Amino acid sequence: MTIAWDSSGVFQRAPAIGPGKFVEVCGKLAKGQSVAWAFTSDAPLNFNVHYHQGPSVVYPDRQDQVAALEGKLVAPAEQDYCWMWENKSASKANVSVVLRRQRD
Repeated sequence: MTIAWDSSGVFQRAPAIGPGKFVEVCGKLAKGQSVAWAFTSDAPLNFNVHYHQGPSVVYPDRQDQVAALEGKLVAPAEQDYCWMWENKSASKANVSVVLRRQRD
């Protein structure tokens, strides 16, 4: 899903993730742009923030089996960045996501 910022620079979603499935939200950021992010889930999920650099995938953040986490990404280059959650469990998981563009 593509990040669509609202007028105050916030993106919020609360998707359900089926067993063995994943959800990711992606959007282009300019070099130096910062985004504060946070999520909570009713089940542990594998989480990462990533972008592609040629054939490689770069992970500014990655955590396995977490139900809540927050952080800040400062884009090292102009790229499409993705926040991704993977549900490795046998049951549906609900996640609530908030991304906020920061004014520097």
